[in-house]
Amino acid sequence: MSQSRLSTALDDGLLVVPDGKIAIMRPSATYDVSGLERDAVQIVHGFYPDYTAWENAGYPVSQELGKVAVAIVVVPRAKALARAMVAKACEMADVVVVDGQKTDGVDSVFKECRKRLGALPSITKGHGRIFWFAATDAFADWAAPPPEKGEHEYFTTAGVFSDGAIDVGSALLAAALPTKLPARVADLGAGWGYLAGPVLERAGVQSLDMIEAEALSVACAKMNVTDPRATLHWADATQFQPDAAYDGVVMNPPFHTGRASDPSLGRAFIQSAARMLAPHGKLWMVANRHLPYETTLSECFRNVDMIGGNGAFKIFHANRPLR
Repeated sequence: MSQSRLSTALDDGLLVVPDGKIAIMRPSATYDVSGLERDAVQIVHGFYPDYTAWENAGYPVSQELGKVAVAIVVVPRAKALARAMVAKACEMADVVVVDGQKTDGVDSVFKECRKRLGALPSITKGHGRIFWFAATDAFADWAAPPPEKGEHEYFTTAGVFSDGAIDVGSALLAAALPTKLPARVADLGAGWGYLAGPVLERAGVQSLDMIEAEALSVACAKMNVTDPRATLHWADATQFQPDAAYDGVVMNPPFHTGRASDPSLGRAFIQSAARMLAPHGKLWMVANRHLPYETTLSECFRNVDMIGGNGAFKIFHANRPLR
């Protein structure tokens, strides 16, 4: 197996890390830390599946970055979030390392950093780039503000899905919901809480569990959804175990790993919905029209119908989950 960019930079002596704690910000569960002193490494993450994967691997994990010697920023897809992470790393560390894939925008971050700081050491490898520099206040303007209410009257922040706008698919799903819903409902992949409003407006709803893996989204949802019938869970919807089976599930499942489309995520959501529902349970779901979910739905539910959509999206209603 070829070396990672980080291991190459360390082994070649190009990147020399000072003594002290090394924080890695938002690394995937497979990020290579073999070149680092294990006892020095701490993980900073807000995405529940990766958070628990690192925790289970025995590393200290937190959502907030404290004072460290080195902060390694693993570039996320969201440009505003990447910038905010660089600003935070400069505030809390002595040395800042930025590592990421070209498809996630690392080259754009590199060019902007180089424009402000001048020439920077870097390595390109494996369709990505790693570069580093001494912490500076040159990126203070990149710091992310707290969640802000947009024109759509919801609080969102950098790094959440559909930041600053209502997702079209979610809006279509909300409009397709019946006037009455079952008593005990779950929203899988609840995001910053848009669907909660339409669900809680329907007659019959006594409780709504909102299950969301991204901590940034959960923080916004807490501000957007104040109905006492709603309960927020920072958790992986594909692994979540409810206290009791649900009567209904609504969802707009994710379908990306990085920038690559990954329909297996949506399939896992469908399978989880079937597992969490009572025998009489019902599912309402929206999906991009090109995603092949029909087979999985038919494998998991006795009855499946397409009840709406447009040229970009399709809306399904399914009931009677198959065990």
